[in-house]
Amino acid sequence: MKNKKIKADNTVLAALAGGDIYTRLSTVIMGLGCAMHKQIVKGILIFFVEIAYIFFMITKGISCLAELPGLGEAEQGKVWNEAKQIYEYTQGDNSLLILLYGVAVLFVTFLFIVFWAIQLRESYYLQRRIEQGHPVNNFREDIRSLANQNLHISLMALPLTGIMAFTVVPLIFMISMAFTEYSKENNHLALFDWVGMVNFGRVLNLAGNIGRQFWGVLTWTLIWAVFATLLNYIMGMILAMIINRKDTKWKGFWRFCFVLSIAVPQFVSLMIMHIMLQPQGAINVILKNLGLIDSSLPFMTNVMWARVTIIIINLWVGIPYTMLQVTGILQNIPVELYEAAKIDGAGPVTIFAKITLPYMLFVTTPYLITSFTGNINNFNVIYLLSGGGPTMVGDTAGKTDLLVTWLYKLTVDQQYYNIGAVIGIFTFIVLSIVALATYRNSGSYKNEEEFM
Repeated sequence: MKNKKIKADNTVLAALAGGDIYTRLSTVIMGLGCAMHKQIVKGILIFFVEIAYIFFMITKGISCLAELPGLGEAEQGKVWNEAKQIYEYTQGDNSLLILLYGVAVLFVTFLFIVFWAIQLRESYYLQRRIEQGHPVNNFREDIRSLANQNLHISLMALPLTGIMAFTVVPLIFMISMAFTEYSKENNHLALFDWVGMVNFGRVLNLAGNIGRQFWGVLTWTLIWAVFATLLNYIMGMILAMIINRKDTKWKGFWRFCFVLSIAVPQFVSLMIMHIMLQPQGAINVILKNLGLIDSSLPFMTNVMWARVTIIIINLWVGIPYTMLQVTGILQNIPVELYEAAKIDGAGPVTIFAKITLPYMLFVTTPYLITSFTGNINNFNVIYLLSGGGPTMVGDTAGKTDLLVTWLYKLTVDQQYYNIGAVIGIFTFIVLSIVALATYRNSGSYKNEEEFM
């Protein structure tokens, strides 16, 4: 109980208010408190971390932070060399590297502040243990604890480092781009500056070309995600129910037939479909030879045709996944519920609406949210099937582009990195709002303990 009380009071403010002289001096000389409270090796290592940070800031960090507000000013120059009788190019500032290094230094500084707070709390914790007559671990015992009571620290250290280095820092770097003029417009690929909220205004402005495209792509993205999620879910559930009926024979064979489409790589399936749906593709050729049509059907050249075609093909790709997801859940629905409903005179539609669907929604709401999120970010189906087209002249986005495929085009193909960063931020906002609002209003969240 005493140890728990010590930990409860072990905060930075408590350390500053109630710490002894060594603990308070640890705010300046890191590790001093640990060293003076019988953990000399730990204190020395902490002090070396402080020295390393100060050395890094003096040699590199301060200069990176000093350049961050301006993102560089010197342009690449061309100077005539009289001796060599040639023009020589002088290297200018690279705003992208300045931004990257600046963000990295800020992140390192943030980690250092966290480390500073931890060592201050540790010093105060050791001080209180000594004051209350408790033993203090030596360095060897601390190392051993990493394989016992502190095993979680050992196991989580490497994954957490990877998340910080390869997810958090790039994410902050990407968000920072949204507030700059980093794009091929006006040749701002090497040297650019901060522009505040200008890019957000361009994207949200319906009167502008970028804004008009954004609202169109956003509307289609939400329509696509709703249809792709709900149709796959409902039809996959119906298919699973049909196969799961007592009267259905060869259940394993039918499941195998539908699962076979999953075994074929989606990349291959979508590319074959893309070829077959062309004006001179197999489908149009067969229909012409049968005399059913005179001219090619505009599967990928007409906006409405393209969107409907993509939704239908996505059903063929996605229904087997849903069928597998819900098959096991269907088998766990109590048979007594169905029998009682039949005795009361309920038909198949009523049984589905009152028993099967509510039960499935209660169990699979997290899966539905994941599926909806995946469909908003469904790069493969759109890019491999239609390429985002058809695309109007002068537009950067096609009529079947999702936010994620448009983001890819803006950055990789067209070098509008600042606008792409804004689109990425808005994509995250849309996904967060939809996912959180849906989950918090679902039975899975409100009533986790039982199903009524």
